[in-house]
Amino acid sequence: MQIDIGIREKDRAQIADGLSRLLADTYTLYHKTHYYHWNVTGPMFNTLHLMFETQYNELWLAIDEIAERIRALGYPAPGGYKTYAKLTQIDEDDGVPTAEDMIRNLVKGHETVTRTARSIFEAADNAHDEPTADLLTQRMEASEKTAWMLRSMLG
Repeated sequence: MQIDIGIREKDRAQIADGLSRLLADTYTLYHKTHYYHWNVTGPMFNTLHLMFETQYNELWLAIDEIAERIRALGYPAPGGYKTYAKLTQIDEDDGVPTAEDMIRNLVKGHETVTRTARSIFEAADNAHDEPTADLLTQRMEASEKTAWMLRSMLG
């Protein structure tokens, strides 16, 4: 059945494309954060272990929201590591970083998510796609706050 939600197909496609990149970035950051949760060591172990758990749980919920918005716009949500690797701007790790490098890498990851979300905002705004704009605002707010908290741990 044809979608008639007041957003032109061309605009829906552009927004869904951007959201697919955001989904890939968010999923990759989720995976990285969970990996760090499992492997962090050192004097800040307990603090970071718990902090990373809180962060990956928040990212997990965000993944679903982003994917469902793509579906609501009438497009399939991307999935799979190969697909995400092509779409994401977040690098995977080679080996297990130190706790301090984990923090730095997560700051970079959250800043990447923020930039990706911000890059989609104009298309959503121009199409009067308030649900997507709201989702993007929530993602930017969460990632900016998380990056700030992580950055604060580095002094």
